[in-house]
Amino acid sequence: MRCPGTFHGKAFWAALSCLTLAVAVLSLFCGRYGLAPLSVVKAVLGLAEKNMDANIVLSVRLPRIILTLLVGAGLALSGAVFQGVFQNPLVSPDVLSVSSGAAFGAVLGIMLDFSEPMHIAFALAMGCVSVFLTYSAARVGRKVTVLSLVLSGIIMSALFNALISLMKYVADTETQLPAITYWLLGSFAATTYRHVLIVVLPVLLGMAVLLSMGHKINVLSLGDEEASSLGIDPYWTRIGIIVAATLVTASCITVTGIIGWVGLVIPHMARLLVGPDHSRLLPASVLLGAVFMALMDLLARTLLATEIPVGVLTALIGAPFFMYLFHRQAGLHP
Repeated sequence: MRCPGTFHGKAFWAALSCLTLAVAVLSLFCGRYGLAPLSVVKAVLGLAEKNMDANIVLSVRLPRIILTLLVGAGLALSGAVFQGVFQNPLVSPDVLSVSSGAAFGAVLGIMLDFSEPMHIAFALAMGCVSVFLTYSAARVGRKVTVLSLVLSGIIMSALFNALISLMKYVADTETQLPAITYWLLGSFAATTYRHVLIVVLPVLLGMAVLLSMGHKINVLSLGDEEASSLGIDPYWTRIGIIVAATLVTASCITVTGIIGWVGLVIPHMARLLVGPDHSRLLPASVLLGAVFMALMDLLARTLLATEIPVGVLTALIGAPFFMYLFHRQAGLHP
């Protein structure tokens, strides 16, 4: 279904793709350390000598840009999927406690003085465990309703956040507490190709599954009885979508920390542009999420002499923008 005032043509998708590429290229050229444009081009093409400029472009900026695009696209897509599956525009990837669970795992790894790969593994594992606990707690008899799942997610998030607060309270104030606090703020500052390799396979795999589910999410929005009559098992379809979205979200959070508002705001922006049809909404969310995250990281690197945690910027910009969207939609539908 095409909604008035929305965009659907090839020109729109080409423009959005070009915008994503343009922001990525801009991020490659800009940063706190000034580089001549020609030096950046030579480094990317492999024509530059092995010097500091080439090292900054290839070993610092390039992996960081790749990760920002992946994480922005993944979080935005997960948010759009959760909003569609739960038929609630206020739902975000936090709804199943995946963010708080992954955060708890990372904080636990820091508290136990594990190496970075180990606390990343802890974060991913606890993100998955938290979803399992949320689902188990939501089970009433043999049924799991959308309402019980959302309420269970809120309860589990509160539990994990309380455990995080407890660990911050007992953490060593010289070493552990600063590391925990900084990780929870969300940042791409320490990004390397190792982080990209950790994220790229699960995120791309999960995104491929979710992007193929656009039609089924449309059917689920009609109600379980209607979905069953159209040959779709609403229970297992919903479970499969939730698992894929959880994999994407947990993988992103494990290497960046908590970056909020992306999964809530970006799907609303995409919905205004392309309408509610998930076959178009999901790819639009991917591209807009990548653009938004790359811009936020660029601002985080360049606004001040000291880098700002990107999670702080997404909250500062995302919250008022979401308020604007809320009032705009309320005005359109009084």
